Amino acid sequence: MKKLVLLTLALIIISCQTKTEPEVVEKPAKSEYIKKVYNAFAEGDVETVMASFTEDIQWNEAENFIYADGNPYVGGAAVGEGVFGRLGAEWEYWNLENMKFFNVDTNMVLVTGRYKALNKASGKELDAQFAHLWTLKDSLASSFQQYTDTKQAAEAIIVDAE
Repeated sequence: MKKLVLLTLALIIISCQTKTEPEVVEKPAKSEYIKKVYNAFAEGDVETVMASFTEDIQWNEAENFIYADGNPYVGGAAVGEGVFGRLGAEWEYWNLENMKFFNVDTNMVLVTGRYKALNKASGKELDAQFAHLWTLKDSLASSFQQYTDTKQAAEAIIVDAE
């Protein structure tokens, strides 16, 4: 009986040592999906940007920001018209620089950087920090929250009296 117990223990130990680890297939980090959105935006590829959103994306500009009047923008069409369309119409350029991407949670990404922009009407430049918090659902952006210097943006659009 003692030999049987020892043999059983030896087999258990051997079988534990020869187990193989399950193969892990890594998905791209959520930040990689968001980087593609920013790259498409920089290239003017609106189709790719819009295809990166869920149909009912909830988009919020920072409170008191110059485009917060439509908060929350719901859906890609609302974002395109209420935010992107206005940026293109009112600014000579609107660049995002020094961006850093952080995976915050299993479905959230934080992006920090600087806005560099020139307003067409006033001729004033904007140079402001920003933080964007994205939530993803099935690799698509389902919500966006902007944080930035709203005072600087408001001042940049004021046309000075001559």
